[in-house]
Amino acid sequence: MTSVTSTSSSSTTSTSTTASSSSSSTLGDFNSMMSLLLKELETQDPTSPMDTSTFTTQLVQMSSLEAQEASNTYLDGISSTLSSFTSSYPAYNYLGQTVSTDSNEAPLQDGSAIWSYTLPSAADSVSYTVSDSSGNVVYSGSGSTTAGTNYITWKGTETDGGTATSGTYTLSITATTDSASSSVSAYGVGKVTGVDTSTGTAKLSLGSYEISMDDVTSIL
Repeated sequence: MTSVTSTSSSSTTSTSTTASSSSSSTLGDFNSMMSLLLKELETQDPTSPMDTSTFTTQLVQMSSLEAQEASNTYLDGISSTLSSFTSSYPAYNYLGQTVSTDSNEAPLQDGSAIWSYTLPSAADSVSYTVSDSSGNVVYSGSGSTTAGTNYITWKGTETDGGTATSGTYTLSITATTDSASSSVSAYGVGKVTGVDTSTGTAKLSLGSYEISMDDVTSIL
């Protein structure tokens, strides 16, 4: 998939460059011909004016050049649009998919935020804290101590009994075994709800949280 996309993008860029160069060349020819024709009219002998058929032929040539200039302008626009679509097309394959990211941030979507974590071996206890975008701890809890991949689903309930608003939250995990504690990496999980290409680079929207395609580690 990556190889095909790269080739298409390269081909589109080449087309855009060629069209732009052709447009610039055509514009120069059109302006030059216009200047020459006006100069001919200005300097012609009033007693022996330019032959009508010659003048008509030159006007037709100028009209053709002007049409070619407009055509090249449209081609530039089409080429630019195709280039943008080609580079962002793979991102649309993620729409509606639930993905795991390489960040410990996760969006609160539909009242829940989900993270995964992996324990190399069983732990005696696992504790975690959920923090908001300002770094304030809004919830603390305990997770599974089973070896392997585990998930934490936070329902948005805060320690003080309140309900968290939609947004992005960060998870910190600590595992304890034989009285020795160590931090454990957490990975946010979310559903891709949209694709944003307004910056020229495709971004995946997980609710209000945006990530790049490179941030996706797996599709669940």
